[in-house]
Amino acid sequence: MSIKENINELFDQIDNAALKADRKLEDIKVIAVTKTISLDLIEQAIQAGITDIGENRIQEAIPKIQALKEKYPNVTWHMIGHLQSNKIKQAVENFDVIQSVDSLKLARGIGDQVIRGSGKGDQGIGGAGIKRILIEVNTSGEDAKYGVKPEETIQLLQNISTFGTLQVEGLMAVGPLTDDRDLVRMAFKKLKQLSDQIKNLNLPNVDMKYLSMGMSHDFEMAIEEGSNMVRIGSAIFGKRRR
Repeated sequence: MSIKENINELFDQIDNAALKADRKLEDIKVIAVTKTISLDLIEQAIQAGITDIGENRIQEAIPKIQALKEKYPNVTWHMIGHLQSNKIKQAVENFDVIQSVDSLKLARGIGDQVIRGSGKGDQGIGGAGIKRILIEVNTSGEDAKYGVKPEETIQLLQNISTFGTLQVEGLMAVGPLTDDRDLVRMAFKKLKQLSDQIKNLNLPNVDMKYLSMGMSHDFEMAIEEGSNMVRIGSAIFGKRRR
């Protein structure tokens, strides 16, 4: 199947999952994950209706962004992989959204970089740059996964909400690596419950607009549990080539 056919099939599957959750296809944002994917295939995806691109690695992403940003200015670029402190400047300069913020140190580093004027965020009150971020939460409890612990997330957000240079737009999580679908569903439920709890706090600069959870193998379940942002790679591009 072609990239366009894959995307059309994906949209049909998302539509069906959304209907089960009393929502619509338009309510779900698809992030096409383009790790190891060529420029040609990424362009095919954009031309087939993809508006958001997610990359895991700074060094791989930057050449793609530089090659495609001018041609497709309306595409939003998301940093979805673990962000090291020494890559903050490049991430702030090149990505529209950073989804993988999981510590106060990292958040402060991003905010400081925005202040230094290297950010490409939206212009906020007083002309100060603002970077859009999501907080990555480790809802599975797996040691190998990044993310703030669920019980520490609210304190982290309370601290970040005072910065003024960061706009928190929601939470992100990676489902547990297991065939036990009950465990996967439980991890998704936990993120949704945490998001609802945070909404009730009405923190400044914090808007639980997105729940970024669900990938090619579990996005339907994630949507059923409240996800409105899914990160899809192989269902669009096929198995990774390297």
